[in-house]
Amino acid sequence: MAAALTPEEVERGYNNRAAVPDHPRWLAHYPRASAEARAAVAPKVDLRYGPGPKETLDLFLPAGRARGTLVFWHGGYWRAFDKSDFSFVALPFVAQGHAVAVVNYDLCPDVSIATIVDESRRAIAWLVREGAAHGADPANIVAGGHSAGGHVVAMLFTTDWSEYGISGDPISAGLSLSGVHDLAPMVQYSFNADFKLDDAEAARLSPTNLQPRSRAPLLLAVGADETSEFVRQTKALWDAWPANRPAGAPMLIRDRNHFNVVVDFADAESAITRATLALFDRE
Repeated sequence: MAAALTPEEVERGYNNRAAVPDHPRWLAHYPRASAEARAAVAPKVDLRYGPGPKETLDLFLPAGRARGTLVFWHGGYWRAFDKSDFSFVALPFVAQGHAVAVVNYDLCPDVSIATIVDESRRAIAWLVREGAAHGADPANIVAGGHSAGGHVVAMLFTTDWSEYGISGDPISAGLSLSGVHDLAPMVQYSFNADFKLDDAEAARLSPTNLQPRSRAPLLLAVGADETSEFVRQTKALWDAWPANRPAGAPMLIRDRNHFNVVVDFADAESAITRATLALFDRE
């Protein structure tokens, strides 16, 4: 358990825009790069996986039969962005023969973080049942997410999939990039006006407090230039879930902050892309 932080320390540790002065550059880059990706590989858009207003996903398909599916959840502190801002993650994976599902979900304060987790579980269940009919490969699913999306991925590892009508574990491997795994500080963070977390709910939704049901490997990564709190969040889950550790240690990605670390997914030769691709090829 981390030492309690003062409200001022929480703001410094979690206000990424204040920590990265050139964040507007990257926020402008996301939709521009994503439009280019959709022009290069036209996805099936707005496939509905659940009843919520934003429970849809975009599915990018390779030229031949898919040999795996990356399912990606965007960040934005559970309260911002859209799947269309993160289409850029798809291209290197499609080029290697994988389908990519970029998931939308309803946002705080319209829904709770707990609801977002439930929606994300429905997205996986839909892909297991319906993905093959749309060209995805439901037999080899890698779940990946950035920031709040990394939290979602970790929560997927705690799921009793029988509650969703699925036998066995539908996830072959996972990736949490810059994920939030201990939600206790979020209770003090200014954005809690939208999250509406209390201490008990934050504990219930913290992967570091939970036992994983999945034995699949979970790759954990964070930018070396991120705040000390985001680095701590990554190390905390690594320490908490030894059975899910892939070989090595958490990835500390040099010269990357919270906003540009996710852009590396568009680079087929980046360390994070190569490590994620390797998750598909495990025996």
